[in-house]
Amino acid sequence: MFSYIKRLLIGRPLKSTELGEQKLNKTKALAILSSDALSSVAYGPEQILIVLATVGAAAFWFSLPIAVGVLILLVALILSYRQIIHAYPHGGGAYVVSKQNLGMNPGLVAGGSLLVDYILTVAVSVSAGTDAITSAFPALHEHNVAIAVLFVIFITVLNLRGVTESASILAYPVYLFVFALFVLIGVGLYNIAAGNVSPAAQTSIGEPVAGISLFILLRAFASGSSALTGVEAISNAIPNFKDPAPKNAAKTLAAMGTLLALLFSGIVFLAYSYGIAPHAEVTVVSQIAEEVFGRNFMYYFIQGTTALILILAANTGYSAFPLLAVNLAKDKFIPRMFTVRGDRLGYSNGIMILGISSIILILVFKGQTEHLIPLYAVGVFIPFTLSQTGMMVKWIREKPSGWFLKLIINSVGALISFIVTIVFFLTKFAQVWPVLIFLPIIIFVFHKIRKHYEDVGDQLRLTTCEPAVPIEGNVIIVPVAGITHVVENSLNYAKSLNPDQIIAVYVAFERDEEKKFEEKWKKWQPDVRLVTLHSYYRSIINPLTKFVDIVEHKAKESNYQVTVVIPQFIPKKGWHNILHNQSSLLIRTFLLYRRNVVITTVPYHFKK
Repeated sequence: MFSYIKRLLIGRPLKSTELGEQKLNKTKALAILSSDALSSVAYGPEQILIVLATVGAAAFWFSLPIAVGVLILLVALILSYRQIIHAYPHGGGAYVVSKQNLGMNPGLVAGGSLLVDYILTVAVSVSAGTDAITSAFPALHEHNVAIAVLFVIFITVLNLRGVTESASILAYPVYLFVFALFVLIGVGLYNIAAGNVSPAAQTSIGEPVAGISLFILLRAFASGSSALTGVEAISNAIPNFKDPAPKNAAKTLAAMGTLLALLFSGIVFLAYSYGIAPHAEVTVVSQIAEEVFGRNFMYYFIQGTTALILILAANTGYSAFPLLAVNLAKDKFIPRMFTVRGDRLGYSNGIMILGISSIILILVFKGQTEHLIPLYAVGVFIPFTLSQTGMMVKWIREKPSGWFLKLIINSVGALISFIVTIVFFLTKFAQVWPVLIFLPIIIFVFHKIRKHYEDVGDQLRLTTCEPAVPIEGNVIIVPVAGITHVVENSLNYAKSLNPDQIIAVYVAFERDEEKKFEEKWKKWQPDVRLVTLHSYYRSIINPLTKFVDIVEHKAKESNYQVTVVIPQFIPKKGWHNILHNQSSLLIRTFLLYRRNVVITTVPYHFKK
């Protein structure tokens, strides 16, 4: 039944030789890897206005110079990540750049930040998409969390089906969103040029505003820079591109940067021109669409495509998180299970962990996007700063042709990214302080995992591990619960190994029961030694493990191996296991940690 449901949801398994067919062309890659960055247009400009609104509507004209600053940072990031793509064509992005140029710990800070950031990408995107839906249909507002969780489950299943299949589906809503916003911006600009928008709605550019300060402007700039999250995803996901992968990735990054710049600047300008103010229940894009078109088909089309891309922008996290996890797992900082490809050739363990973590985050924050965005943004600007600083070190150290211009590009990007990071900590400390706790914890865990893998490697390596002690003989212990075919099957197997001794062990709770069993055993298996253990506290595990320890201690003196053969019957139907085999499971669990004891399970299969 489980296999049928799995095939229905995920599809047939793919052969390893079909991996090349799972690579992305530029059109699909732009949709699947740029959806996060492009979708942030729906809330980035709004974040600027939310900060300026604390001073008053008169301060809204500052959104225009702030938007110019965000665009300058965008250009620096795009140029920088194009250089990273060509310098590190195997992917890894900020983690690889920081690790190779700044050291292991800076690399882990970048990698850990991005892992958490991609979880936040899913949570923020889906929460923002749900907000867009409830803006159009206010009756659904109280069901935000449930709707968001359902969308995360849908996107997780979609990604488990494979990269190309998810990209094929996601391309349509992404390009529909881009088309819808270009129509909105185009019609909005036409209305402004035609004089259909009242100048009274706008605040005068350059007009002094009481209460404005550099601190507030920097805070608004940092908030608006949240629109740049997701820019780094393409550099992490280079292996997903068709050959030549670096060239195709660089072109896709340039296309994404161009679209993001046009859409972001267009929305900011329309919001200013139409005098839009942020509202708790209605998004800025929704207000602009209503002003331009009214509540007609185009309004709902824009809201629908906005909701879709905000929700499906989570797919950027699903594309980049597993590949970053692979790089960390190869360096032994996270479990190796993240390097395993699933049935559909995707890194399914990373996909499922991402989905589960995102759902937990949505439930904890109750789907409230405004509480997630600051944490989300600061989590990505830390890697921005580290990666560009790492590239600066690379150019200074290697001095390739044209290195000075590259150094200037990365220096500008690193400086602005660092300023944004500091401003986030200064202005939104109450919301971003968890970064100061989870990052050290994550790095500590990374080092502990790597230390464990190194210890395991040392102990497995033939040149360094202890020499194996030769085995002179074998003592087999068979725990028995009665005189049955299951026990008989296990004893026959034990005898076939020709051990030096077989000891059957029976744990009794009552003295009369103990004597009766001994009499029956002598008649049934007179050639097999039986040891009965009386349990005063009705426990099977304690008396058995103590007996095994005693036998193991004596056997060790003679270089004998102790093997515990555990009888276990296998029901015909899987769900029947719930009703049986608890004792054998407990025995195995307790004995597995005995250093010199081998555990063997002998199955006896039922026919009905």
